[in-house]
Amino acid sequence: MSPEEFRKWGYAMIDWLADYSARVETLPVLSKSAPGDLRKALPLTAPEHSEDFSQIFADIDRLIVPGITHWQSPNFFAYFPANTSGPSILGELLAAGLGVQGMLWATSPACTELETHMLDWLADLCALPDQFKSAESGGGVLLDSASSATLCALIAAREKATQGNSNHSGLNQSLHSQGQASSIPNRLSNLIAYTSDQAHSSVLKAVRIAGIGETQLRMIPSDSEHRMNVSDLLRAITRDLKEGYLPFFCTATIGTTSSMAVDPIKEIAAICNAHSIWLHVDAAMAGSAALCPEYRHYFTGLNHAKSYTFNPHKWLLTNFDCNCFFVSDRQALTSALSILPEYLRTSASESGEVIDYRDWQIPLGRRFRALKLWFVLRYYGAEKLREYLRGHMQMAQHFAGLIENSDEFILAAPVTFSLVCFRHKAGDTFNEKLLNTLNLSGKLYLSHTRLEGHYTLRLSIGAAHTNSKHIDAAWSVIMETSQSNNRFLT
Repeated sequence: MSPEEFRKWGYAMIDWLADYSARVETLPVLSKSAPGDLRKALPLTAPEHSEDFSQIFADIDRLIVPGITHWQSPNFFAYFPANTSGPSILGELLAAGLGVQGMLWATSPACTELETHMLDWLADLCALPDQFKSAESGGGVLLDSASSATLCALIAAREKATQGNSNHSGLNQSLHSQGQASSIPNRLSNLIAYTSDQAHSSVLKAVRIAGIGETQLRMIPSDSEHRMNVSDLLRAITRDLKEGYLPFFCTATIGTTSSMAVDPIKEIAAICNAHSIWLHVDAAMAGSAALCPEYRHYFTGLNHAKSYTFNPHKWLLTNFDCNCFFVSDRQALTSALSILPEYLRTSASESGEVIDYRDWQIPLGRRFRALKLWFVLRYYGAEKLREYLRGHMQMAQHFAGLIENSDEFILAAPVTFSLVCFRHKAGDTFNEKLLNTLNLSGKLYLSHTRLEGHYTLRLSIGAAHTNSKHIDAAWSVIMETSQSNNRFLT
């Protein structure tokens, strides 16, 4: 594609995206596609000859849009938001155009240094402990998701707990081949990790990937407000120690996936510190709220955490993917993840004066994610970002008030940030059918969870264009649907 043709279609794509942003509210939120619809509309084989880009461009509306569930709709209230913004899209465009491979400082110094600086900016904006800043012993890195951050934290904790000797299978096999009996244990089988029964599924996945084993993950029960029960955590650790296990890792959550509950971080940290357990704090969705001083009490105790993560790609107008992962001891992370073949050696790296972010993550390669974050933070500024976040949390409180004043619905969990969990008094079957009916209407999109065994509806507020009129409209649709279809739904 020539520069002239790129310019022509680049302008056309920006126009299309601008128009999409203006009309997304009018589109059915949930895609009405049936399984296989798109594949049936595509040729069976790849094109042998080139196509004019005008044909490709036309297929966006013809083929792609019908299969899109519109996460940017102001009526999208499912799961958690994946909001984006003009500055973020432009930053992503620049990153794609530059095509930087930022595995080493030397492969693009600006990619590394802007990332370090953006993480320090965010640490200050969120009033995070100084230990998570690059000038101290720790620092931050941009990853793809909180799932990757949890896995990296778990691996670092594993290597620290086993002193870098987490796998003795090779040594044991060597001793056996020499006719020697080996008394060296497989230390992984001795490790125990802890998290809440409300924690994100990524914790279980990380345990599987890291070779710890599902039976070595203790799912600590939650209390009546869906927070990790500290007494149960302490009992589990005490029991494991008596049985000869090594507690090494604990994940606590600020803003659980199901209900946005906040674990008692300070109390959990005290237990972890007393037993030399790596505390990882997951605030994937809620972490952005720390920009607002009045919400920082939820983050008390972070100064005792070994690692912390949150996702600007959920609630800070920065498109996916953009996860912030902070550690208090970067040496513990890099020593666990660094592999240095000869072809990656550079004089800058060996000088010790630069960061090579390849050592802070699972893959070698990495994108220039910091550009979109830089654009967003500069374009909006902290003041407008706080206003944006507060607006969503105020809308959540407003919707919660509508629930509390209703004779038909009840709140299913405390409203901490921008998620409201609720259910109809008619029971689980009614609530499930109500949710399906609402989503099929195309007027809004909700998701569900189970709290205390009950089928629960979730209204998650966080789309960039959502305002109070959309909340009131959603409530009207919910009430009309529950009342007019009462006989059908039951």
